[in-house]
Amino acid sequence: MKYYNIKHFFTLLIFFISATTFAQTELRGKVADFLTYQSIESASVYVENTTIGSITNADGNFVLKVPQQHLQDTLVISSIGYKSFKVVISEFENGSDIFLEEDVASLDEVVIVADPRPTTGNGIVQKAIEKLPKNLPEQPYLQKGFLRHKERNKKEYKWLIESAITLYDSSYASGAKNNLKINVDETRKSYDLRDVDSLFTYSAYLKSIGSKAGNLSRNKIKTSSLVEAIKWNDSRVNGLENLFKGKLNLVRNSNITGALLGKNMLEKQQFDLDTILVDNGRKLYKIKITKGKDFVGLNTPNIYNEGFEPKGWIYIYYDNYAIKKVEYELVAASDVQKKRSKSLFDTQTIHKLIVTYMEYNGKMYPNYIYYETPKLVNTGDRSSDRTKTEAEPGFDKDEQYYYTIQEILFSDIIQDPDLINQELKQNDWSADIFSSKPYNESFWKTYNVLLESKEEEKLIQDLSKRASLYKE
Repeated sequence: MKYYNIKHFFTLLIFFISATTFAQTELRGKVADFLTYQSIESASVYVENTTIGSITNADGNFVLKVPQQHLQDTLVISSIGYKSFKVVISEFENGSDIFLEEDVASLDEVVIVADPRPTTGNGIVQKAIEKLPKNLPEQPYLQKGFLRHKERNKKEYKWLIESAITLYDSSYASGAKNNLKINVDETRKSYDLRDVDSLFTYSAYLKSIGSKAGNLSRNKIKTSSLVEAIKWNDSRVNGLENLFKGKLNLVRNSNITGALLGKNMLEKQQFDLDTILVDNGRKLYKIKITKGKDFVGLNTPNIYNEGFEPKGWIYIYYDNYAIKKVEYELVAASDVQKKRSKSLFDTQTIHKLIVTYMEYNGKMYPNYIYYETPKLVNTGDRSSDRTKTEAEPGFDKDEQYYYTIQEILFSDIIQDPDLINQELKQNDWSADIFSSKPYNESFWKTYNVLLESKEEEKLIQDLSKRASLYKE
């Protein structure tokens, strides 16, 4: 018989508790339409009455890591316009296909009701904005999330970063500028090919700091200098700070000056009631976003970010007017913006945003964010900061124009004041996704991430082989 001393016994006990605490079951599956067999993208996959969840990728596939203590809880798979699928997690057949059936309510139900309620899209959206103080969090909270930052041209990825982030928000009532923070906690992947493609950005960066660009050659510029230019360029438009604190955080920041869904929103956009859908058994309005009398502008410092018209959809719960999802695009509409967008970006859609929310303890929290925008960079072998024209040798349109996609999947919500204060003190609160961090293998083993589609997987593998910076 083998004997252990007290110290050894407690070491084993702590190990057992830790192993039990962090033991997880990984669920995988594919979600598709019952009639068409088409994959359903962005379907919600989550543990009922918790914030543990994920979404399906472009192929309808998902992966979800569930702690052992939730094995007898219910797995819910839902998508707007479909009946939900529910099963006890321990009984879920891993790797199975889940087919969702359509579930649409009658538009007539909007009119045939006893209670006075708005019956137009404009009225419903206005009511939803009025209800935001009630439907959004009133108390400070933290959220943990996964960020995938992708940058590519039409041929290949040029930069990929995957990070774990923490969001702190004091409440909807407080302004985001001084009361919302983002921190990059861990980095899983960072593949970089942009250091050879950024002369345009570097030239603009030099001008911003008062230096003359002159005739630039990639061979004479340090990579570290280019990285500084890249970070500066990202911070102007689509950095994490701008995404969360600016006007494109449509719902959270509807109370700031000049908000897109603020006081004078009907001057810049109109809302037309389309139909009534169902989401996990609850009715919700589907409302079309169309242009108003005035152009939409973002008033971005040092960038002409004006002259757009909006289009998209907004989904609002019928019972409490809580906003469930927003799909929003800003398309070049003024003559100046059309010319600028064509020459610099080769597209008229300059901002594309999708935000979905999850309900937890009666409040709506951000669940998934997708943001896409073209990038101001110059590509290929250049000796100056100007863009080549189509008539010049070596011009390749597919390489010339870049765009960035940021996807964020939020999971854990922390409301305990002591835990929040502890993290506020400990974190550096830096939203710099380009800062080098060591790869933490044990952290990522238990962290829920967005599953790559087959196309993304192939492109990322190709990028990783050629990248000059590689962590994992």
